[in-house]
Amino acid sequence: MGHGPGLDTNETKENVIVINRRSFFGALLGIGTAGMGALLAVPVLRYVLYPLYTKAGLGEWSVVGPVDEFSDLAKPIRKTIDFAQRDGWREVVSSQSVYVTKAEDNQLKVISAICPHLGCSASWQNAQNEFVCPCHGGRFAADGAHVSGPPPRGLDALPHKVENGKLMVHFKYFRSNVPNQEVLG
Repeated sequence: MGHGPGLDTNETKENVIVINRRSFFGALLGIGTAGMGALLAVPVLRYVLYPLYTKAGLGEWSVVGPVDEFSDLAKPIRKTIDFAQRDGWREVVSSQSVYVTKAEDNQLKVISAICPHLGCSASWQNAQNEFVCPCHGGRFAADGAHVSGPPPRGLDALPHKVENGKLMVHFKYFRSNVPNQEVLG
């Protein structure tokens, strides 16, 4: 006694899925719970993974001083600037020394005081009329060019601009002991 040619009633009953009201609402509740869990997990995952996808970077431009202060430069002037570094969730405000000097074309030039040999701080020596690094005796001209010693290049020039009568600098760190400037991220 079958329902069709070659169909057995036992096979037909095994392939039929019975959906009653209770199982329908149970499945609907499960799908809704999974959807809400996924919606709530997205912001949590973005928060947790934020440092992995965000590049560490230095803040914006820092004020060096009024541009009028640097109009009659006879020697490099040391200035301390403050800048913000962002790394993941934290923001650190740091201070660093820079020198404002004149380039060969008589334009202002801002150079980092960090020696490109091993990262010591080079300073301007009036008696010798040059920058000297106390760590290994590196010497640099007034415009930051390498004169002698172990440093592989001159003092690093920094991007700068004049805005609203103020000299601004974008401070960057560079890789030490390499012949070309390589910005550290």
